[in-house]
Amino acid sequence: MPLLLLLAAVVPFTVVDLELGEQRPVTLPNGLAVPVQITAVKETRDGAQSAVREARVSAAVDGVKIELRCANYELPRVAGRVQVDCPITSAYLRNSTEDHWGLRAAARLRLWPAGSLWMTPGEMGYPLKQRWFLTHTQMANEPTYVDRGERTSRQKIYYHSGLDLGGPEALAEVVAATDGVVVSLGKEVLPEHKSGTPVAPRYDVIYLRDSRGWYYRYSHLYSFDSSIELGANVKRGDPLGLLGKEGGSGGWSHLHFEIKSRQPSGEWGTEEGFAFLWEAYLRDFKPDVMALARPHRYAKAGEEVTLDGGRSWVRDGKPAYRWRLSDGRVATTPRVAIRYAKTGTYSEVLEVKDSRGAVAYDFATVNVYGDEDPITINASYFPSLALKAGQTVTFKVRTFGLTNGEETWDFGDRSARRSTQSDGNIEKLAKNGYAIIRHTYAKPGDYVVTVKNGTAATTHLWVPVR
Repeated sequence: MPLLLLLAAVVPFTVVDLELGEQRPVTLPNGLAVPVQITAVKETRDGAQSAVREARVSAAVDGVKIELRCANYELPRVAGRVQVDCPITSAYLRNSTEDHWGLRAAARLRLWPAGSLWMTPGEMGYPLKQRWFLTHTQMANEPTYVDRGERTSRQKIYYHSGLDLGGPEALAEVVAATDGVVVSLGKEVLPEHKSGTPVAPRYDVIYLRDSRGWYYRYSHLYSFDSSIELGANVKRGDPLGLLGKEGGSGGWSHLHFEIKSRQPSGEWGTEEGFAFLWEAYLRDFKPDVMALARPHRYAKAGEEVTLDGGRSWVRDGKPAYRWRLSDGRVATTPRVAIRYAKTGTYSEVLEVKDSRGAVAYDFATVNVYGDEDPITINASYFPSLALKAGQTVTFKVRTFGLTNGEETWDFGDRSARRSTQSDGNIEKLAKNGYAIIRHTYAKPGDYVVTVKNGTAATTHLWVPVR
């Protein structure tokens, strides 16, 4: 396939790195200049290893005071004549194993004109052919090693960058999110991209480079599509391969999608992409409701945990919330507090409806630890788009934290409960590590599937059947 020239793309926002108290005029792509100042930075750390669980920045933007939570499923917010978000603060870099961001100041802000799209119209698409939030995800700034039984063995913490989108191994198709050139395919790299770039080749990884010079990493692929060639030009939506758990996945099946660009420091750094994918999914799939109960929480037994569904979205602007909690309570407020007496992994059910009854579900995962780390379960299914009654659904599951897994399934349709036996992630890259079970729904409906490993761990899946 010949190498084609791409039309130059523009960056629709302005990035600025600021020190605490520093005020600076920032000029947006449309020529609007606004004053920006960071007035405070606050962080919340856990008791396990002092990992940053949340950072907040207080800022004055275009004369408006605003408090921003940094990344972790946050979208830009309006302040005066602009929209603004905060991808990262220096708090995450103090005890981090790796600097993904190239930040050399107190915090980073991105600014768009008010009312504008977050990415150039039609330029970016969703990189997976599956439903949004199908299963577990892991977004920027979520600490990972703390959640993997390594609290006492590590002095520093790996904070995640990029976007991990869980899905069924070897079934979900990964597609190009943007137009771009294939600059790295597995261990092969175009000569001009071997040094001075963020490309880190690996057998399961594809890098694309767009016309503005951004690099897009697609990791953990089970296989590459036969049409992909090094140096080729691909279009948004072209197939790249199948989702998997290869490379440094930790044994759970997901796509690691990450954008790298030049940052104000002059260094390569992660370009936080959650807002871009959110916007692309709304445009491409046109849902009426998107429930959001994430990120996952991590707490000691007996500590109070606050769950927040207030970042959910409904097209008509009239959300109705309903939490079904593991302690038996039902709550109809966006935020709810809960305590867990015992260690384990809990999955709290959030239902969001619009005024016409359209519904979406999401699930808040809470890891409660004591002397030992909690057992966890990862489950997913295929197909998830345009699923119809009478169609067979393939479910995949893997338990983590045991020498073997034993999962019980309630498919939410009053059918008999069934069980599976996964491998407990003994060998992370084992091809048959996930157990497989199939089920058919006789009638249309919105089914909440419950998967348990005894009383130690629970997870949920939402299966909409039309």
